[in-house]
Amino acid sequence: MGDATTHKQNLVRTAMRLFRRQGYASTGLQQIVAESGAPKGSLYHYFRDGKEALGEAAVTLAGGLMREMLEGHAAKHPDPVPFLRAYCRTMAGWMKESDFRSGCPVATTLLETAPASAAITAAGARAIDGWIDVIGGVYERAGTERREAHTKAQLVVAAMEGALLLARVRRSTRPILDVARLASTCPTSIRASC
Repeated sequence: MGDATTHKQNLVRTAMRLFRRQGYASTGLQQIVAESGAPKGSLYHYFRDGKEALGEAAVTLAGGLMREMLEGHAAKHPDPVPFLRAYCRTMAGWMKESDFRSGCPVATTLLETAPASAAITAAGARAIDGWIDVIGGVYERAGTERREAHTKAQLVVAAMEGALLLARVRRSTRPILDVARLASTCPTSIRASC
């Protein structure tokens, strides 16, 4: 049973990593199986709907790992500005570590599959909503009204996803770090929209 669980986890983690780096369409099932070390027959044993089911699992895993990271930063940094700085430093570190080759595994996959794949789209929506909940919670605990906190959190996620793309194109962490700078340097009169 341990080997079976390991094979399934390896398939999902490998798919997540490859989708993040190469994209969904450019990643073949043979490559996923080969790089995961799982037996060839295990892919369709665990994922009867093939690549789409594997994509759904990879997006779910990536979304959960990102949420855990955000929750860790929220526990250490209850104020939005230090929270955003920590979040941006983590993302910039990951981008630099990948030599600017990796993006967000959720966004990269969704850009190629949503809305055509209902299963992957739903998994992506759950993932992103989870991130927004965590970030919005930081704003709420700092005194921001719930609806406004949700709006700010959504803007943070949108800004980060765009920053990841710019970071890859420019081969620089600056766009990611600028997301935190924007929140901490915005003039008070327009800070509500930042």
